[in-house]
Amino acid sequence: RSTDYGTTYEKLNDKVGLKTVLSYLYVSPTNKRKIMLLSDPEIESSILISSDEGATYQKYRLNFYIQSLLFHPKQEEWILAYSLDQKLYSSMDFGRKWQLMHERVTPNRFYWSVTGLDKEPDLVHMEARTADGHTHYLTCRIQECSETKRSGPFSRSIDISSLVVQDEYIFIQVTAGGRANYYVSYRREPFAQIKLPKYSLPKDMHIISTDENQVFAAVQEWNQNDTYNLYISDTRGVYFTLALENVKSSRGLEGNIIIDLYEVAGIKGIFLANRKIDDQIKTFITYNKGRDWRLLQAPDTDLRGDPVVCQLPFCSLHLHLQLSENPYTSGSISSKATAPGLLVATGNIGSELSYTDVVAGGNSWRQIFEEEYNVWFLDWGGALVAMKRTSVPIRHMWVSFDEGRSWSKYSFTATPLFVDGSLVDPGIETQIMTVFGHFSLRSEWQLVKVDYKSIFSWRCNKDDYQTWHLHNQGEPCVMGERKIYKKRKPGAQCSLGRDYSQTVVSEPCVCGQGDFECDYGYERHSNNQCVPAFWFSPSSLSKDCSIGQSYLNSTGYRRIVSNNCTDGLREKYMAKMEKCPGKAPQGLHILTTDGKLVTEQGHNATFIILMEEGDLQRTNIQLDFGDGIAVSYANFSPVEDGIRHVYKSAGIFQVTAYAENSLGSDTAVLFLHVVCPVEHVHLSVPFVAIRNKDVNITAVVWPSQAGTLTYFWWFGNSTKPLITLESSISYIFTVEGMNTVTVQVSAGNTLIQDTKEIAVHEYFQSQLLSFSPNLDYHNPDIPEWRQDIGKVIKRALAQVTGIPDEQILVAVFPGLPTSAELFILPHKNTTERRKSTEADLEQVVEILFNALNQNLVQFELKPGVEVIVYVTQLTLAPLVDSSTGHSSSAMLMLLSVVFVGLAVFLIYKFKRKIPWINIYAQVQHDKEQEMIGSVSQSENAPKITLSEFTDPEELMDKELDTRVMGSISTIANSESTKEIPNCTSV
Repeated sequence: RSTDYGTTYEKLNDKVGLKTVLSYLYVSPTNKRKIMLLSDPEIESSILISSDEGATYQKYRLNFYIQSLLFHPKQEEWILAYSLDQKLYSSMDFGRKWQLMHERVTPNRFYWSVTGLDKEPDLVHMEARTADGHTHYLTCRIQECSETKRSGPFSRSIDISSLVVQDEYIFIQVTAGGRANYYVSYRREPFAQIKLPKYSLPKDMHIISTDENQVFAAVQEWNQNDTYNLYISDTRGVYFTLALENVKSSRGLEGNIIIDLYEVAGIKGIFLANRKIDDQIKTFITYNKGRDWRLLQAPDTDLRGDPVVCQLPFCSLHLHLQLSENPYTSGSISSKATAPGLLVATGNIGSELSYTDVVAGGNSWRQIFEEEYNVWFLDWGGALVAMKRTSVPIRHMWVSFDEGRSWSKYSFTATPLFVDGSLVDPGIETQIMTVFGHFSLRSEWQLVKVDYKSIFSWRCNKDDYQTWHLHNQGEPCVMGERKIYKKRKPGAQCSLGRDYSQTVVSEPCVCGQGDFECDYGYERHSNNQCVPAFWFSPSSLSKDCSIGQSYLNSTGYRRIVSNNCTDGLREKYMAKMEKCPGKAPQGLHILTTDGKLVTEQGHNATFIILMEEGDLQRTNIQLDFGDGIAVSYANFSPVEDGIRHVYKSAGIFQVTAYAENSLGSDTAVLFLHVVCPVEHVHLSVPFVAIRNKDVNITAVVWPSQAGTLTYFWWFGNSTKPLITLESSISYIFTVEGMNTVTVQVSAGNTLIQDTKEIAVHEYFQSQLLSFSPNLDYHNPDIPEWRQDIGKVIKRALAQVTGIPDEQILVAVFPGLPTSAELFILPHKNTTERRKSTEADLEQVVEILFNALNQNLVQFELKPGVEVIVYVTQLTLAPLVDSSTGHSSSAMLMLLSVVFVGLAVFLIYKFKRKIPWINIYAQVQHDKEQEMIGSVSQSENAPKITLSEFTDPEELMDKELDTRVMGSISTIANSESTKEIPNCTSV
């Protein structure tokens, strides 16, 4: 710490703690004696406070980690702290005690109140996510920020990182229907939508300046990538007109957007901009805040005094306009309000901006250095000090007392120094500089104090000044004023002093055409006339006007904001008050606040009704929600903040808005999808399928009444899905082996999926299995258990028979008693030898059947619980008739059943075919094959109980009829005991 401008320093390690590691130092902007130090959050969370310019400190531990601080512009004790976990805290005693204000606050989107605009000085503007998950603009007082005390000046949700509170203006962004819409509040009035030219279609907007009751904004439009268009607004910040197209942009070190636009300090209305024209960057200047732009005239001579042979527009001066992100360098361009008219910049002469050649100069440009220098202003800009920007050590600097015309060389160190940066004393009478660097790459930092007071020989008197007339290429009226400044005479090495005043004369000029710019909706043509754009109707300015009221009818011109001209053409070009004409409703629109056409059942849906033309105060509005409920309003006032409605059921609803007044009516329609969030999807597929045959696949969604769903089906290695609105699909598998099926179900913002595998073969056989009754006691009837038991049975079958695993597939049915189906598959790579392999498959089936019949297939479920696997045996039971008499038809039916039973018995007894073995193959039948499965592989399959088994004869008929002809067998692999509920309102 130094108290003599860097002559001596006192080490403060023992005063802040020898082991304390610091990360930031803050000085109160309203009381320079108050200083706050932050500890390194990776080591501890604490602050050190000083009230005596850093002489002593008090340490306070915190229960949160500070990321940044924001001091109140007027109250020196009030501070806002933003934590690493996105919480905002407030303190009213300079950080000694903290109170949580809000959670989920967006970084760098919190602001103190503005004096004269906000009613309470402790009001805080912030952007935060609320309980509904959306981002909102909120305000509250620092000690009263509970949920009941907060207010939302803008009723709808906003885009994240869009809140800007600056001077008289508040800006927000709302994206609806894929388009960004911007809103502004002027002097805390209700928000109004910003009006850009109709087809600008902005992708991004940055607020450049809000000085002098006007907004300067950079807008990146739909067809721009590395450039922005500059727009200038009216006083309220609502209506914007184009100022300059295709201004160069770039990204800073932290990824922030940097626009190549520079506002000259000390003189209002003068801006410099780098514009991209045919892939070349050229520097333009305006003296009337963007109405007219021109290239910079190159200097007449170079540094050596030789004439510069260069003519516009092929050769001009181009400047680097980006401010330095390093606070210890001067940057490529600088000006000071205390030195009006003096501008120092780095650039080059030529047809475009170069990044190698450099020059510097002021208003009428002249070259001062061949190479790149840092240049600082001293003593109100009366002197300039320059230091070469280089990577080699230096020991000289240059000082000029005549605005860079001549320079004196001074040595500031005996040993050359690698300069890391320079810090100029922030006082108004700047005459001291601290240079810091190092003598070698391994040496410690060196601080060099440079005091220029000795070279200012005396205090300036009236004989040391001269007048300077501000002009624009000889035109003395700039922004409607004629200004004459007082400047120190070139070469006078006198000190200006604190009582120095620059302006001598300031008087208004008579209004000319150059003091007016084209109004919103108008474009300036080559004849300098403002003509309505093709998309603009001048009468549309009265669209929000009510009968009996008045509105400003533009003449196509508006006076440039902050222009002080009087009389002349002012009356001719100023907008005139006109009576509001009556208009029928036209251009009625209905949309949701978030721009989406889907909402959740049981949640608020907020509708916005917009009307392009018509009397807002005398137009009746009716909104029919499409679910049997409608509301009506006498005018637009109650609907400006949106109309809320809660749908109690899912579906697609036609929402209709109707507007009517005495002159006509208009209608708008919106189709809203109301969905119930889907929580689970189960893919119901067969375990085994025949190649080149249709397979039915179904997606079962929970809850079942979820509204409109979209299904995306992915088969095998396909890169594009099949998309349906139905939950079932038919598909033909052409490749043998294991095939993957994935379904994704989309409902609103929710996307869920399930994946299953299907074994695809030319043919296969199957057998129903049953188990010893003790298995039922341990069956929880859930999908996971059935899958595990299926693997155990498969392993037991393979161990007993020696049949390879890949030829066996076991699927356990849901429900009780426990049952399963055994699939016997052909051996891999043997399908080309169809006949021989079919015979091989029958041998495999016989081996399995014999093992099962001999009770050889067993497995241990748990210690002491042995389970035996059987072939399901279905026996014929006699028909019993409970009636006293027998009709001939009943007797005929009985004889038929007995005959069928005998036939089956003979087939079983004398044919080589093994009973209850089902054969599946790709066989052509006269009758088209049916898609029949024993049990679906879905969650909604019913439980099987003993009482629900089909009579043996009936089952035999079905087996003979369907199993021989069926080509697909499906088995449940899911929970089936739970009923799928409907989605109910919340």
